[in-house]
Amino acid sequence: MYSDDDLNAAVQARVLTPEAVDAFRAYMASRHGASSADDEHVRLITGFNDLFVVIAGTLLLVAVYLIAAAGSSWLGWLAVSAASWLLAEHFVRKRRMALPSIVLLGVFVTAVFATGLTLAGASAPGLVVASAMAVVAAGVHWVRFRVPITVAAGAAAAIAFVLAALVWVQPDLVRWLNTLFLGAGALVFTLALRWDASDPARRTRRSDVAFWLHLLAAPLLVHPVFSMLQVLGGDVGVLQALLVLALYLVIGLVSLCIDRRALMVSALGYVLFVFSSLIERLGAVSLGFALTALIIGSALLLLSAFWQSARTAVVGRLPGRLAARLPPLR
Repeated sequence: MYSDDDLNAAVQARVLTPEAVDAFRAYMASRHGASSADDEHVRLITGFNDLFVVIAGTLLLVAVYLIAAAGSSWLGWLAVSAASWLLAEHFVRKRRMALPSIVLLGVFVTAVFATGLTLAGASAPGLVVASAMAVVAAGVHWVRFRVPITVAAGAAAAIAFVLAALVWVQPDLVRWLNTLFLGAGALVFTLALRWDASDPARRTRRSDVAFWLHLLAAPLLVHPVFSMLQVLGGDVGVLQALLVLALYLVIGLVSLCIDRRALMVSALGYVLFVFSSLIERLGAVSLGFALTALIIGSALLLLSAFWQSARTAVVGRLPGRLAARLPPLR
């Protein structure tokens, strides 16, 4: 199995010509009836050996923590961060295994964060110290290994750092957390669009970086908005349901324009909850979720089948200058 990164490396090494690689990609796209970008392809697993390595590595890291934590909890987390880095030197830097790369990055940043939190204490100052350490850890890991999810992990740690610092300085800001999360989501979403713009054909690792940033931005944007609509308590009225539906349609249009599905997936749970609660309130108690899932699931499957046609219909009606800044129509 060959990834786009492998093909790009072959071009850089002059093993293949750019024309040959483009012709191969076009052939594969026509053979499968769609462009590779249409699938929003992200490398999550390169083979069953990925799972084997993750399981074995998890057992090893748990053992390392338990042995080192016998002396002190922070020492256990520090040992896990060191062990995960050493494992990454082989399975990420040399073997380029997809799933272990993601898991080991997550373990490394989390372990560094936990080390800082254990040493500084579970308080606002402790969160500031721990999240700052996590930002540095993500940056160093990116320089060494270039795992696409690292940028999103670093962004998440940076958001935690800023929010913890703000709450430490001004505790009353806790009441404005939804607004702060919304602002953070807008910044991450903008960053994701910039990474997307650097690779509109979605053939390089930059597209994977953008994918993970979109995945981080989605809940940061969606949860505060639905929380502000006060639809999470279960007492949902018809007007609230209509507002949620209108908002989801807007999210769908944005997703079509940027050719990313993360926003729609992130908001899906809220939509299911709102409409199933409304149907149950109207009397169909046992069928509320089933009817909602049937309608929404059918609509999303239909949209998936005609995704590029829908994109053409939406993007084709936008002003030329705006459409030119969006991913190209396939």
